[in-house]
Amino acid sequence: MFTLILLFFLLNIPLLVADFIYPRCFWRMKPNEEKDRNPKRGCVFMIQAVQQPVEKEYFSHILNIETQTENRKYALALAFSIDEINRNPDLLPNISLQFGFSEHNCYWESIFNNRIQVSLQNHDILPNFNCKELTKCVMALTRMNWTKTVSFNTILNNFMSQQFLHLTYGNFHPVLSDHENFPYLYQMASEDTSLALAMVSFIIHFSWNWVGLAISDNDQGIQFLSYLRREMEINTVCFAFVNMIPLSMNLYMSRAEVYYNQIMTSSTNVVIIYGDIDSTIAMSFRMWKSLGIQRIWVTTSQLDISPSKKDFTFGIDYGTFAFGHHHSEISGFKIFVQTLNSFKYSDEDLIKLEWMHFNCEASTSKCKTLKNCSSNHSLEWLMVHTFDMAFIEESYEIYNAVYAFAHALHETTFQKIDDLPKDNGKELDISCKKLHSSLRKTHFTNPVGDRVNMNQRDKLQEEYDIFYIWNFPQGLGFKVKIGMFSPYFPNGQRVHFSEDMIEMAKGSSQMPTSVCSANCGPGFRKLGMDGMAACCFHCKPCPEMEISNETNVDYCVQCPEDKYANTEQNHCIPKVVVFLSYEEPLGMALSSISLCFSAVTTVVLGVIVKHHSTPIVKANNRMLTYILLISLIFCFLCPLLFIGHPNPATCILQQITFGVVFTVSVSTVLAKTITVVLAFKITASQRMMKYCLISGASNYIIPVCTLIQIIVCAVWLGASPPSVDIDSQSEHGHIIIVCYKGSVNAFYCVLGYLATLAFGSFTLAFFARNLPGAFNEAKSITFSMLVFCSVWVTFIPVYHSTKGKVMVAVEIFSTLASSAGMLGFIFVPKCYTILFRPDQNSLEMIREKSSSRAHIL
Repeated sequence: MFTLILLFFLLNIPLLVADFIYPRCFWRMKPNEEKDRNPKRGCVFMIQAVQQPVEKEYFSHILNIETQTENRKYALALAFSIDEINRNPDLLPNISLQFGFSEHNCYWESIFNNRIQVSLQNHDILPNFNCKELTKCVMALTRMNWTKTVSFNTILNNFMSQQFLHLTYGNFHPVLSDHENFPYLYQMASEDTSLALAMVSFIIHFSWNWVGLAISDNDQGIQFLSYLRREMEINTVCFAFVNMIPLSMNLYMSRAEVYYNQIMTSSTNVVIIYGDIDSTIAMSFRMWKSLGIQRIWVTTSQLDISPSKKDFTFGIDYGTFAFGHHHSEISGFKIFVQTLNSFKYSDEDLIKLEWMHFNCEASTSKCKTLKNCSSNHSLEWLMVHTFDMAFIEESYEIYNAVYAFAHALHETTFQKIDDLPKDNGKELDISCKKLHSSLRKTHFTNPVGDRVNMNQRDKLQEEYDIFYIWNFPQGLGFKVKIGMFSPYFPNGQRVHFSEDMIEMAKGSSQMPTSVCSANCGPGFRKLGMDGMAACCFHCKPCPEMEISNETNVDYCVQCPEDKYANTEQNHCIPKVVVFLSYEEPLGMALSSISLCFSAVTTVVLGVIVKHHSTPIVKANNRMLTYILLISLIFCFLCPLLFIGHPNPATCILQQITFGVVFTVSVSTVLAKTITVVLAFKITASQRMMKYCLISGASNYIIPVCTLIQIIVCAVWLGASPPSVDIDSQSEHGHIIIVCYKGSVNAFYCVLGYLATLAFGSFTLAFFARNLPGAFNEAKSITFSMLVFCSVWVTFIPVYHSTKGKVMVAVEIFSTLASSAGMLGFIFVPKCYTILFRPDQNSLEMIREKSSSRAHIL
């Protein structure tokens, strides 16, 4: 059943929204406080079923009693409801409902309580009912505070539990919902479990978070406070103050000034009022409004109170917002009241009984907003419209109570479709026990289309209409429906407002602010104040590399590693990826230099190959020369692996290629140096060294040295190979992508091994620089190895003092410089001799140089 009801509501969500959007205005002439101060709503209505027609004159006779306005309007609502049921042929056919009440039942609580006590002593339970002649099941409909309701219910249970059903209208009280202690008591009002959520949703909609609260100091107030505090904690709304208004008048009067000062000194602009109309909270509310306290009051529609007898209006920035249970409008009430014989009401008389409602759109042609209407002509302006009397919540509860009783009676009486009661002149005798059982399970759709369920546990969450209330002079009250709360609205948007209705009512759609502290905008975070509520805080800028892109955040959010915070620290900007690329000037320059040197080396190789038979080429071991030039070409091309977006493959190739190729080059230079030394240092007795020279044993130096370097590189790759390193911390706003060496020790082992070979070549060449010979390369090798060692010794400190692409550029420059040193010092003189001094590249010149040296020696 609950699922079906829920489905019904979900399918009708568009209707709910449409009903909210339809503009509806209400107005009423408030009761005169001097003549009708603190009206008591304590009448006891008795409803029973009879098997005879009930004419409308019956209601006129019953209602022709001098009683207070507040009580008369409930009697009129009850009469209208019963008359509507009696005229319905499908509900209780051949059976009519009638009711009665006495002026004695509507006295003040103290008088009424005394009369009950006297009646108990005289065994006269109800002043207007003869218990001895009671043969029917009667429904007692009451509206008293919970203590008097308990007393009255106790009387019914102890003396005539089999003859009465007890239904209450007015405020819901949790004590009365205890079915074990009050099994035959029914509360027509719904529990306000959703009211706190509705009010908090309303507060959040206008971006408020600092509110005051004034509630009655009783069980209802405390329960509402617990609901409200729970919702406020969830949504970060705080109390500026909480005033628990005592029920005792003497105690209240002793603290009234304290409560007043609390509101006046508080920084909040919004105050929630919750309590019963008959309690001291209502008197407090009336006094605060009369004193002209400029606040936004948020309350329930039951606390609809005129401020005072004097003319008074609110400013456009402040006013009263009231929450009332949502229900459809009941038409025909005004016509019913006006057709009662004993009542001849005009519109001006009727508005003192009940709210009148009309279509707000009809007023827009004459009065765009209420503030533009002259207060002296407000009544005349309203009287030109066509009105209908509107049911307030309590009247609507009476309406549903009567229909619930009728449906339960119908279900009990007509168990079968054809089992109609026969009018045999006997009294209709219905067992209250059966009615109790049937009423507890009763659920129906009333004539205006609203679902009614008598089982509190199965009731759906309540919906609330939100009204804005103005109090004009002449006691005129004006109420505009500006919005609606429903937990069934889609997309989690629980409140919907009509901005046009707010502007029509207030003259502006803007609302005053009500916050403890100004919002911390994006780029800031909240820093709580010691000893203050969570809504009171300081705003502190987010730390570096953290942002906040919302208001009032507790913590700033760290930007991802690939992003950084902008100057306002409200947005993470993607970091610029930095690496030595071919597109930038430095990359283009280094790659161009690399290609140029490799091209020059290739040209040199071509020149050497073309003149391979000349003495200068033959004298320096042509094979070693070819190997050295080819290895230098690769040395010059090696920097191209360092340029571009690094990836794991290029990172490995960079270091391995560099280590192996340079080892080949330096070991070749070492082999050439050893060849020179062997050629000029051996004697006839040194046969072994002569054999090594003749057999080309120095050529084995290259593969042996290279093999050792390969083994070192293999160990490097096995232990900790080079990999891509993403450095997002070194430079603000940049992500530096470089190749991480992996094992730094292995890298320095490679460099150390190259340094050892170079130093060995430098040492041998230095000692062989003065040896005789026309084409002795010892001096060239000495200078080339000196440059090589100088470059790489300088490289180490410079390399460690730089980062990012500059560090890569330093390594490339060192590679190019050391390679260029070998190319320049070893091969530039040869090429110069071959190309520009061919006369010195001949055997005759060699013999002349040798003879001149021998003559000198």
